[in-house]
Amino acid sequence: MSDDTPALEDSPFSDFLGFELLLQDEDRELLTRVHAFMTREVEPVINDYWTRAAFPHDLLPGIAKLGIAGLAYDGPGCPNRGALVDGMVAMELARVDPSMSTFMGVHGGLAMGSIQLCGSPEQRERWLPAMARLELIGAFGLTEPDVGSAISAGLATSARRDGDEWILNGEKKWIGNAAFADLVIIWARDEEDEQVKGFVVEKDTPGMTFDKQEDKIALRVVQNAQIHLHDVRVPESNRLQNATSFRSTADVLRVTRMGVAWQAAGCARGAFEHALRYTTGREQFGRPISSFQMVQDLLVKMLANVTASTAMNVRASQLQDQGLLKDEHASLCKAHSTVRMREAVGWAREVLGGNGILLEHHVGRFVADAEAIYSYEGTREINTLIVGRAITGESAFV
Repeated sequence: MSDDTPALEDSPFSDFLGFELLLQDEDRELLTRVHAFMTREVEPVINDYWTRAAFPHDLLPGIAKLGIAGLAYDGPGCPNRGALVDGMVAMELARVDPSMSTFMGVHGGLAMGSIQLCGSPEQRERWLPAMARLELIGAFGLTEPDVGSAISAGLATSARRDGDEWILNGEKKWIGNAAFADLVIIWARDEEDEQVKGFVVEKDTPGMTFDKQEDKIALRVVQNAQIHLHDVRVPESNRLQNATSFRSTADVLRVTRMGVAWQAAGCARGAFEHALRYTTGREQFGRPISSFQMVQDLLVKMLANVTASTAMNVRASQLQDQGLLKDEHASLCKAHSTVRMREAVGWAREVLGGNGILLEHHVGRFVADAEAIYSYEGTREINTLIVGRAITGESAFV
């Protein structure tokens, strides 16, 4: 082995089996830059933004310089680094702050992914380069106030063709980034053929208004909004030309569901890292609590959850890079990673005792944020039924 060959000891202590060593040198260098930025620029300030439920717009120029928006896509201006690199970056973002990872997942995954996967070549050229530079911020409007898991059964938001324009009416809820986005992807049911179509609605389009959702206990940095669409006119040129049915949304969600699985692994990893550091510095009965058997048991269980989730996500992302990823693969990763995340952040909170509820130790933020990651992009139950259908051949959906 040459002196410059990466060794297992070069991996972060929380990357116990050295998954980062699977990456090419330039991709590991990118991950290192993301790690440094998140640790140096985001971690010292994020608790304040979380407390105020505010978004750190001042950090966006630094994030833009990292070149991680639309990381997996090969569209115009996109980095085209592949799914495995994209997933590990999502995990690295969530390791410090799940909200910032969610912001990038919505913008670079859902919004850019909708344009990349469902847009025409002209539309990809028109929007993706500026989105990759974070000059235009995207949002993704699918969920509605009265429909969550049953969204595939039918959208209430409607679209009606009127000459060279479409008229949109309806409401969307829980739309991340919507409060300040430049482009909002709206999915609506065509009144003529009853098929779902996608539309890129630009900021300040008449008839589209927002109510910021307040009082969240999780992902407080993410700016969610309820969108009201009243006779919103969108030109035909802004209709995603390759989105012709609800299956088009599934094509996007399959990719981004993997991103959420990676976020869950990152959330668990961040909580574990803070818990481990805390135990080495905290003394009781004249000894660091890291020397206590029960504490070590919890730390090892946390590490095992992080490692197992990462391993599953690595393999699924490799399948994605090979064009072999199926809905049930992404669903299994999302369901598994979020359950293991929930366990891990709870154990981290347990290790810290009463200090676990103080934001200064960060773990409490991960505990709260885990609750949102656990639910969005398909609940555990829905993802379980997707996998169950694949392995039994029987659909158990209502």
